[in-house]
Amino acid sequence: MSNDTLSADFLWGGAVAGHQIEGAWNEDGKGPSVIDVLTGGAHNVPRRITKDIEADEYYPNQVASDFYHRYEEDVELLAGMGLKCFRTSIQWSRIFPRGDEDEPNEAGLEFYDHLFDKLNAHGIQPVVTLSHFELPLHLARHYGGFRNRKVVDHFLRFAKVCFQRYHTKVRYWLTFNEINNQMDTRNPLFLWTNSGVTLQPEDDDREVLLQVAHNELIASALAVKAGHDIDPDLKIGAMISFVAIYPYSCNPADIMAADQALHERFLFPDVQIRGHWPNYALKEIDRKGYDIGFQEGDDHILAEGTVDFLGFSYYMSTTVKANPETILEKEEVFNGGLPSSVDNPHLKATDWGWTIDPIGLRHSLITLSERYDLPLFIVENGYGSYDSLSKDGTVHDEDRIDYLRHHIEQMKLAVLEDGVDLMGYTPWGIIDLVSFTTGEMRKRYGMIHVDRNDDGSGTLARTPKKSYYWYRDVIRSHGAKL
Repeated sequence: MSNDTLSADFLWGGAVAGHQIEGAWNEDGKGPSVIDVLTGGAHNVPRRITKDIEADEYYPNQVASDFYHRYEEDVELLAGMGLKCFRTSIQWSRIFPRGDEDEPNEAGLEFYDHLFDKLNAHGIQPVVTLSHFELPLHLARHYGGFRNRKVVDHFLRFAKVCFQRYHTKVRYWLTFNEINNQMDTRNPLFLWTNSGVTLQPEDDDREVLLQVAHNELIASALAVKAGHDIDPDLKIGAMISFVAIYPYSCNPADIMAADQALHERFLFPDVQIRGHWPNYALKEIDRKGYDIGFQEGDDHILAEGTVDFLGFSYYMSTTVKANPETILEKEEVFNGGLPSSVDNPHLKATDWGWTIDPIGLRHSLITLSERYDLPLFIVENGYGSYDSLSKDGTVHDEDRIDYLRHHIEQMKLAVLEDGVDLMGYTPWGIIDLVSFTTGEMRKRYGMIHVDRNDDGSGTLARTPKKSYYWYRDVIRSHGAKL
C-alpha cells in the first residue's frame, strides 16, 4: 500500500435497499410491508401513510427500479465498475409475507439465492441488511410493530432463516438500517418505517420511542448471537444514521446543546457495541418514570449480542444553538435538522437542502472511532440531484463526482493520517432508486441512470453515467486516482 492508496482488501462498493429498488411488491408470495403504503412526495411535500392501498394513489416503491426482474443486468453493470461489495437488504415480507408465519416463503428465499450467487460469481461480496424499513405490514397493523415484544420473536425467526440459508454466501450483515432515525419523533415517517409504530394522541412520544428502542435492541442482540452461533465467521454489525453536529459558537451553552444532541445519535450504538444502556439514558428513564419494558434476563441478552463493527450513513452535518430563534418544521428533519438547528454560513447545500460537508465525514470517522474502538464501515454516502440524459446518451454528473471525490479525500485522511479502522465505502443508491425521504425518482443518487419518472412512466432502461467510469478508476487505483 502506497502513501496515497487504501489497502487491497478495502471494500469499495455501492448500496441500495430492497424496497427502494426491487419493485415486485406483490409477486411470488411477497406480502405488503410498511413501505408499500407510503405514497410519493416531493421536496417539502411529505409522503403519506395510507391505511390500505388506495386505488387512485401512486406508491412509487411498488415498481421502483424493477431490480427484481433486472438484477442480472444490473449485477453485470456493477461488475463492470469493479465493485468489491454490494450492499442490499432482504425484504422481510418477501420471506415471511405476514411476518408471523412458522415457515418461510421459498420463492422469496430463492430470489436472494440467485442474487447472491450472481454477485459472488463476479467477485462482489454481498453486504446484507436484515431490516431496512421493510417490516411486514401485518406486524405493524395487528401487533403494533416493535412496540410489541412478540415482534422480537418474529424478527429472530426471520434472522435465523436468513443466516442459516445464506451464511455460506454472505459474510457481512447489518441488523437494522439507521436504527437511530426514530430518535426524532417529530416526523411520523421515522417510527413507522423503522418500527411499524404510529403514535396516538394519548401517547408520551418519548416513552413509546424508548420502549420501541429497547425491543429493537433486544432483537438486534438476539440476532447477532444467533448468527454467531450458526457461523462464527459471520461479521454482524450495527447501522446508524450519523450527522456531524457542530456547536453554533464557542458559547458553552451551544457546546452543551451539541453534546446533548449527540446523545440522540449515540444511544443505539452505545447499547449495541457496549452491551448495556448508557447512564444518560437510564437517568432520563428514571427521572421521568418511564416503563420501557425491561424484562429479567435482558441485561444478559444485550451483553451477549454485541456487534462486530459499526456501519453508518453520512450525508451532511448540522449546526445547533442553545436558544434558536426558530424551531424547524417536521419536514426539515430530513435535512439533518434538530429542534436546535441553525444554518451554517460556511457550507453550501444540495437542491434538497442537505449541507455538503466533506470534512464532516472525517470528523465523524474520528468521533466514532475514538468512542467505540471498533471497525467502521461507511455504508451510505451520496449526492441526490436532478439528472438527465444528454444528447450524447449519458449523464454528465460532475457535481456528483465532485461530492464523492471530496468525501473520499477526507475518508482517506481519516484512515491514512488519523488511523481510523475503516472496512469499506459503499456510496448510496449506486443504481437510481426511489428516494426514501421524498418518494421521488428525480432525486437521483446513482452512477447508473434508470429511465423512470415520478409519474411511473419510463422504460426502466439502464445507462451508465459519467460518475460510473470515474468510480471505476477510483476502485482500480485503490483510491489513488480521484
